[in-house]
Formats: sequence, C-alpha cells, structure tokens
Amino acid sequence: MQISAAPLIYILIFVAVVVIVEGIYLTVFGKSISLNNRLSRRLTLLEKNANREQVLEQLRKEMNQHLNAKNIPLYSMLAKKAQRANIAFSPQALIGIMGLLSVVAFLLLTVFTAAEPAVRVILGVAMGIFGVYTWVSRKAKKRMDLLEEQLPDAIELMVRSLRVGHPFSTAIGIVAKEVPDPLGSEFGVIADEAAYGRDVTESLKAFAERMDSQDLRFLAVAVSIQQQSGGNLAEILDGLSKVIRARFKLFRRVKAITAEAKWSGMFLSAFPIVALLMIIVIKPDYYDGVRETPAFIPAALFVTVFLIINIIFMKVMTNIKV
Repeated sequence: MQISAAPLIYILIFVAVVVIVEGIYLTVFGKSISLNNRLSRRLTLLEKNANREQVLEQLRKEMNQHLNAKNIPLYSMLAKKAQRANIAFSPQALIGIMGLLSVVAFLLLTVFTAAEPAVRVILGVAMGIFGVYTWVSRKAKKRMDLLEEQLPDAIELMVRSLRVGHPFSTAIGIVAKEVPDPLGSEFGVIADEAAYGRDVTESLKAFAERMDSQDLRFLAVAVSIQQQSGGNLAEILDGLSKVIRARFKLFRRVKAITAEAKWSGMFLSAFPIVALLMIIVIKPDYYDGVRETPAFIPAALFVTVFLIINIIFMKVMTNIKV
C-alpha cells in the first residue's frame, strides 16, 4: 500500500507559518505584549520610558492604526480583527510579514514536496496570508474573551474607589494599575487622556466602539447619563457590574448548553475533509480512474460548494444569539 505524506506536510507547514508569526511578534515586542501579565504593557513602557506623553502617543497609535488603514487593498478584511487584537505591528509591517511568510512557505514546500512550481507559489501565498489571518483571529478572540471577563471586576474596583471618596478619573487610574492587560493598558490610556484634558466619557465611547463591545457601551452610557443628570455614580456602576456579570454567566451557560451541538456541527463539517485527506494519504491513486474524465472537475466543484454550504449552515445552526 502506497502512502502519500503530502497532505500532512502541507498542514505542518501551515502550522509552522502560524508559529513563526507568534515567534516574530514575541521577539520584537517581548513579554510586555502578552495578555494577562501582572504588569500591563503601559506600565512596562513607563518603566522603560518615564515620559508619560510619549508612552500615551505610542499606545494610542497602536490602538488606532489598523482601523485607519482600512483603505489599504485587501487589508480591510483583517483591519477590524487586528484592531480588536490590538496588534502592535503596523499594517504595513503586517503585510510585509505576510509576504515574508509566503516566501518561507514556498521554500518549505520546495524542500519537502514535489509539487509543481505554480502550485507551490499559490500555496505559499495562501499560507502566508491565511496564516497571519488565523493568528490575528485567535489573538482577537482571546483578547475579547479576557476583556469581557475582566470588566465586571474592574467596575467593582471603581465602585469601591468611588465609595471611599476618590473622583472617577482616579478610580480609572486605580484600575489601570491593578488590573492586568488587556483592560489595564486600555484604562491607563483613558486615565492619561483625562489628565491631558479629554473628556472621560468620550474616551470610554471611543474604546467601546473600537472594541465593538456592548458591555463597554453600557459603561460609557452610564457614565454619560450620570454626568448629565447627576446621581450616585457608585450605585449606578454597582448595578451595572451586576448586570454585566449576570450577562457573562448567561453567555457561559448558553455556551455550555450548546457545546454538544457545536462539536457535532464541527465534526460533521470536518469529517468529509478529514476523510478526503485520509484517502489521499493512504491511497494516493484512489481517484486516478476518474481524474481524467470530463465530469471530474464539475463533480469536484459541486462537492466543494456543498461542503462550504454545509459548513455555513452548521455554523448558523449552532450560533445562538442571546
């Protein structure tokens, strides 16, 4: 029995591309870029550079650079995710990394496979682009999940600070010092902007829109209403933290209830692809009898379209909105 390792090699090269992106990112920016560090990125930068204004300028540039680059061709599909992930690479650097990884993938395909040059070029470019896209998507999801988990605790910390008599800007500064990233640096930027004269409500609204988070919008609206009409901000935020925590628990409960359906959908979506790869690996000549027939390409396209439709429908059926 002849066994072909080509599909496995393609998968391993794609995984290697994603790992290389992470390695480059950590090498350039160090551990300060990692999430959930006890010392936030803002505080780390302040330790290295005591100039608060320069640190604020650098962080604001990192936080807004991707949405400002949406007009770059083909970058718009990545810009929103890169913004949520707060990727410190500039858009130009990220595009350059795509090109570099495409070359690396092409060289690996040349060394480890016997594919035609045109196929290696197409696969190399695809691996470079989608490798970076996969990495950014994972970063964005991880950062958003952690931010939503940190937010109720951060609001409760602000409530305790307000109840002992601190002003709201000071409460935000305390959150920036005590809460790790991603929320620590974000609230640190808001505190710095308030120190330089920007309205805190505007900063919170901009943060909520940039992250596209409903909970952050609730926080911005609550602070805005209190500033306009007055009232006990500590009590308002205390109620908000309970609402956000209840929403978070509800999301977790729905996620647990729908976990079986999601895994079933993932299995049913992935099984045909995995079966095809196993056939190619175990018996590479399995399709030789029909490969040269006129109906092979239309049939392959027909099956591919239905597989894509299947994946979309499975995703829709298991994506329950709360």
